[in-house]
Amino acid sequence: MIDCIFCKIVAGTIPATIVGESARSIAFRDVAPRQAVHILVIPREHHSNIAELSANDPEALVDLMQLGSRIASDQTTGHFRFTFNTGELAGQTVFHAHGHITSTQPAKA
Repeated sequence: MIDCIFCKIVAGTIPATIVGESARSIAFRDVAPRQAVHILVIPREHHSNIAELSANDPEALVDLMQLGSRIASDQTTGHFRFTFNTGELAGQTVFHAHGHITSTQPAKA
């Protein structure tokens, strides 16, 4: 989608701090973190929300979850949330499927 900020991050036209990627997904730091660790994991292809991704491309959903799990393991002490908002009333503000990995406990360097 031409006006989707996450599609622009995937295309490389908007910079992001990438912390991991796979063939079908990327993970990057949130620009306005709400906890010590706040990473977004998105599919490279545009899907409006996680429900749409699940219905239309289950393999991409599995890839996103596997990348997110690896990133959470690397970036936290193992205590984290991996959440998805679907729809404006649920708090979704960018309408490209994405999960939030959040934790108050970053991994020790």
